[in-house]
Amino acid sequence: MKPLIVIVGPTAAGKTETAIHLAERLDAEIVSADSRLFYRGMDIGTAKPTPAEMARVPHHLIDVANPDETWSLAVFQQKACLAIDDILARGKLPLLVGGTGQYIRAVTQGWLPPEVKPDERLRDVLEKLKEERGEDGIYWLHESLKTLDSAAAEKIDPRNARRTIRALEVIFTTGKRFSEQRGMSKSPYQLIQIGLNRPREELYQRVDARIEIMFESGFLQETEKLLKAGYSPNLPSMSGIGYRECVSVLQGQITLEEAKIQMRRITRIFVRRQSNWFRADDPQIRWFQAGKAPVDEIAAYIREKVAGR
Repeated sequence: MKPLIVIVGPTAAGKTETAIHLAERLDAEIVSADSRLFYRGMDIGTAKPTPAEMARVPHHLIDVANPDETWSLAVFQQKACLAIDDILARGKLPLLVGGTGQYIRAVTQGWLPPEVKPDERLRDVLEKLKEERGEDGIYWLHESLKTLDSAAAEKIDPRNARRTIRALEVIFTTGKRFSEQRGMSKSPYQLIQIGLNRPREELYQRVDARIEIMFESGFLQETEKLLKAGYSPNLPSMSGIGYRECVSVLQGQITLEEAKIQMRRITRIFVRRQSNWFRADDPQIRWFQAGKAPVDEIAAYIREKVAGR
């Protein structure tokens, strides 16, 4: 089997910087497994790699969709595997990098997403039920999913209305739990999984600093530009941490400082969820303390594994 290097870890652990340094040392290319980076025009709020960073090594699956386009898990899986196979065919090493656990596992564990066609009428009903409950609607949907399928709810971010609605859609269409319908096939790759982590308090400090930098770099202006371009604040792409808070600031519902406080709180919850998600794969992941383990040490470990030692 051909090698696939996987780099995972929580938000603000330093995955982007480490992956670029590794790619330069290993003659590799990066395949993004971060669902926030698909969308064009959403750069600051997603902490997307800068043009200068992407110029250093080839990146795939970044800026591949407009904010009003939906990339399902199945679409991502297909596109990611095509990119990985293309990289391998050209004699390069693929680095699958991201913090979105389900997108990582869809590739590494060969998930077979349920083949249930979209039911727009059902989706409209669920969306309407969410909207009728105002700001709490998104959490009401997630609680409904938890009642029907706690295993599926546990693995879906409560703020991700699109995936919650998809899970409910599959359940109502088939009469079976969503979590029971995801099959698996054997991964076609030799998986070499690297985990990057930092002490929790250090992660929180880096998150706080990142939020400040985002607003200094024009996060509010980026959000305003998206709204002026006609993109609805209710789009799934706009549910990412920060964009809804920016919309609330622009609409005069909260202050900038209140937006920052909300973002810090929500991101801390997200960091804990990411850590718990990847902990389940601990035996397969070799963890390194980002900032302490030299990149050369990680690169040497990868080379040994690729060589079969």
